[in-house]
Amino acid sequence: MADNSIGTPAQLRDPNYTPALHRAVPLGIQHVLAMFVSNITPAIIISGAAGFGFGSDAGANGFPDMTYLIQMSMLFAGIATLFQTIGLGPVGARLPIVQGTSFAFIPIMIPLVAGQGVEALPALFGGVVVGGLFHAVLATFIGKIRFALPPLVTGLVVTMIGLALVKVGIQYAAGGVPAITQPEYGSLLNWGAALVVVFVTLGLKFFARGMLSVSAVVIGIIAGYIYALMFGMVTFEGIGTSWGRAAPFALPELFRYGFEFSIAAVVGFCLMAFVSAVETVGDVSGITKGGAGREATDKEISGATYADGVGTAIAGLFGGFPNTSFSQNVGLIAMTGVMSRHVVTIGALFLILCGLVPKVGAVIRTIPIEVLGGGVIVMFGMVVAAGISMLSDVNWNRRNMVIFAISLSVGLGLQLDPQAVQYLPETLRILMTSGLLPAALIAIVLNLVLPEELAAESTEEVSGGMAGHGEGSLPKS
Repeated sequence: MADNSIGTPAQLRDPNYTPALHRAVPLGIQHVLAMFVSNITPAIIISGAAGFGFGSDAGANGFPDMTYLIQMSMLFAGIATLFQTIGLGPVGARLPIVQGTSFAFIPIMIPLVAGQGVEALPALFGGVVVGGLFHAVLATFIGKIRFALPPLVTGLVVTMIGLALVKVGIQYAAGGVPAITQPEYGSLLNWGAALVVVFVTLGLKFFARGMLSVSAVVIGIIAGYIYALMFGMVTFEGIGTSWGRAAPFALPELFRYGFEFSIAAVVGFCLMAFVSAVETVGDVSGITKGGAGREATDKEISGATYADGVGTAIAGLFGGFPNTSFSQNVGLIAMTGVMSRHVVTIGALFLILCGLVPKVGAVIRTIPIEVLGGGVIVMFGMVVAAGISMLSDVNWNRRNMVIFAISLSVGLGLQLDPQAVQYLPETLRILMTSGLLPAALIAIVLNLVLPEELAAESTEEVSGGMAGHGEGSLPKS
């Protein structure tokens, strides 16, 4: 609900309006709290998958590479957000769009780095840079490709992203992948930490309002952290050691991990750029509709897509991951009714400050993996829910059911059993075992080539007597 004490209704709908500083700063920090955990989580997941994060020998030195990746996630989320709010030539929508590290690319990144340590990062960041540049190119014709990515395809892809990640949340809550062979894996102590986070998050989301509700995941993780301190899962001595090892200030390093050209990485990031671009189009439309009561202009849509790509490419040069617009902040704008891009600029500056202070990352890395697990269970479950919400807009005729069925079966099946394609060339195997890319490709191709409707008898023989009759929320043709 809009707060008229911040400005008049006309001012609140104006992206160029700047509220008084004492109100703008809390609103800007509120945007950061809404996306903070989601923004740093990919860095922690990729570090763990590569083998230099939680549970690895790197812990003896304080996880320096994971800390750096966390730092870059904050820094370049802030820089990419400035591209959106302030703009640079054609880059940026000049709207209150918050950028952050994208979950969408995690299923692509995990097969690229799995168990390979920091040696896998040059190829990974090479893919990030090239994929970001390709993403920026999409801005020139984003409106022309939207027809190929209807809710059936985008909903399927987002659902697949969530399904690929929910396993990570459960593993983290139980103690982390390195602990799977240990007796403490899945212990009541571990699950207790995760469940504290889940219950506190749910309680605040449903029974609190304003800042408490927006910051529910962050507060839930703080509650889990207190639980971990009480039961010795983390100690004040360990926190002090981590804090003491970290520098008070550090600049990002260009090509810190080198740069390599990998076909699998480039193809994977470029293909996912299509999906990310369409997601950004939806977010820009949501902001202008929810905050200003109007449709987004072509210039705003192309500018936002340019900012996605340019922000991602620059981040990759320094060890940052792909950036995209954050949907939870779109909802926050609709809730507060404050459309000011300058408010989000303040949040971006706060993120940049955090990214330049490694001690922030040093504190984050002391969060027990079980506590983080509780947070990601909620977040990744919400990704699945968001995908299902998109699918509710689909007209569930038999044609669309067949497209969804085949795409989901192949994509999820390859994700669950990557050994099924072990004899494919390495590049193709990495792309296939992501599950996400084959599912998206099959859905896009089938949606473009299949006739508009199938006869009723065409699907009855394979549906096992279970026929759906939903029409979605679209009008009947």
